[in-house]
Amino acid sequence: MRPLRIAMAQINPTVGDIAGNTRLIQTWIKEARRAKADLVAFPELAVTGYPPEDLLFKPRFIEDTQRALKAVAAEARGLVVVVGYVGQGATAVSASEAPSFPLAGRHELYNEAAVLSDRRILATYRKRHLPNYGVFDESRYFHPGSRLPLLVLNGATIGVNICEDIWFSDGPTRLQASAGAEVIVNINASPFHVGKGRMREQVLATRARENRVIVTYTNTVGGQDELVFDGCSMIVDQAGEIVGRGKAFEQDLIVADLDVAAVGRVRLAQGRRKPLPPRVAALIDRVDVRLPARKSQSVVVPDLEPPLGRLDEAYRALVLGVQDYVRKNGFKRVVIGLSGGVDSAITAVIAVDALGAENVLGVFMPSPYTSRASREDVADMARRLHIQVDTLSITATFKSYLRALGRSFKGRRPDTTEENLQARIRGNLLMAYSNKFGHLVLTTGNKSEMSVGYATLYGDMAGGFAVIKDVPKTMVYELSHMRNLVGPVPVIPKRVLERAPTAELRPDQKDEDSLPPYAILDPILKAYVEEDRALEDITAMGFDRETVARVIALVDRSEYKRRQAPLGIKITHRAFGKDRRMPITNGYR
Repeated sequence: MRPLRIAMAQINPTVGDIAGNTRLIQTWIKEARRAKADLVAFPELAVTGYPPEDLLFKPRFIEDTQRALKAVAAEARGLVVVVGYVGQGATAVSASEAPSFPLAGRHELYNEAAVLSDRRILATYRKRHLPNYGVFDESRYFHPGSRLPLLVLNGATIGVNICEDIWFSDGPTRLQASAGAEVIVNINASPFHVGKGRMREQVLATRARENRVIVTYTNTVGGQDELVFDGCSMIVDQAGEIVGRGKAFEQDLIVADLDVAAVGRVRLAQGRRKPLPPRVAALIDRVDVRLPARKSQSVVVPDLEPPLGRLDEAYRALVLGVQDYVRKNGFKRVVIGLSGGVDSAITAVIAVDALGAENVLGVFMPSPYTSRASREDVADMARRLHIQVDTLSITATFKSYLRALGRSFKGRRPDTTEENLQARIRGNLLMAYSNKFGHLVLTTGNKSEMSVGYATLYGDMAGGFAVIKDVPKTMVYELSHMRNLVGPVPVIPKRVLERAPTAELRPDQKDEDSLPPYAILDPILKAYVEEDRALEDITAMGFDRETVARVIALVDRSEYKRRQAPLGIKITHRAFGKDRRMPITNGYR
């Protein structure tokens, strides 16, 4: 048996841009054909982009998807194409299998993979395990599939399944392998968070080893609202070894010749499997495809891109998230309020790396409490990043607000009200820039601040995209130090990283006047927000009970603020937004 040459096209589709996604898929089919691939796999729901969400309720959207698949099939010549799309059918299912939000009066929808060749749809596979946790709500839209098609391609038996299906040891992979599959083509739209890649590799290695199959894992890449997809498509051999890995956070075509015969040798040595039960065997559909022999005899060995470290992958996710959110939503430039602090500094650096210095505008808005150090550091940052910075003093505006409110506030001491006025004036000015010039306002609040409500509604929370919303303050410093090691000179001034964090909204203000030190706060927040640990559990980790109770109370009281915040890029296991949906009116403590 000659090697099976497979190509994995990790592409960057745009949700809803069916025509654009179709052209993108067709282009990469041509690349795979030039590489003399026998089969090319595209990501889950590549035709629609992932996740299409409530676009799936639009009948026209489904019709356009079906037409797009026919256009993709027309390009499937001389090779097999596996591509994700939205399938539709009228297969009856039990009430327990129906989606939680059924589409009344319409055929059922499926998260589907089409197997295309010779300009035809040869077979389809419908995703069986529909995730309904974290950022996923596929049960809202799709029905689970049941049938298990097997493709016999020039003598190699291939099973196709989709994303979540391969995470279950007793799932489709086991059934397909038992039915003779030597290769599993798994297509994905697996969102990124720090450490996710290592989890994936462990799962895929286990599936490959326990089923004695080669697994090819094709993932999508790109930013979609708060989600980022990191690519990192991979090939795992029958022994569970990673033998190919695609690029991280970039489109890529990974081409490899698979030694399918080695799977047969391993299985022969380990003995025969038990036959499938008749009811499962009845679900297997075999499709035989013969392609012309390749003239090239050389063996293609896939690239094995090194995995990224924790900070590298987080930073690249943030850059790609900004780049795609701006590009896919039709913006060209962004505007950022620069304060001289580390949060606005790292936000500006990420924006420059994503969009280029010419597309980033900084606005410095000093108040009566802004220090000389902040003025100097903003000017220094502008020089280092080669960005334009406009300076707009808010002192006169702030005084006019105080005069306007003077009679109403008479006899009351200044407090956070006056502090928040300054933040809201700045928010108004930034939004004025956005309205006048069409720039997208990037907010600069971090996850630590968003967790405890250390942010001002309609002030520093005003904007269109929250770049570091899911980045804890301690990681903000880590990312800043890491980025400073890249390039000929550090991009963030040393003093910005060494000064005590301050909002500069009153004389000599420091963040630690209102909050525990971030080195203490961030682990408490991780335990409570991301891990749902109780007060007693967190206290048992070695933290002061009173401090923990205070932090928990701040988190709970701030839900109404977070609900009104702009969306931001998810990089942790559990981010605010789709990941964590807490009621605002909530009597549970």
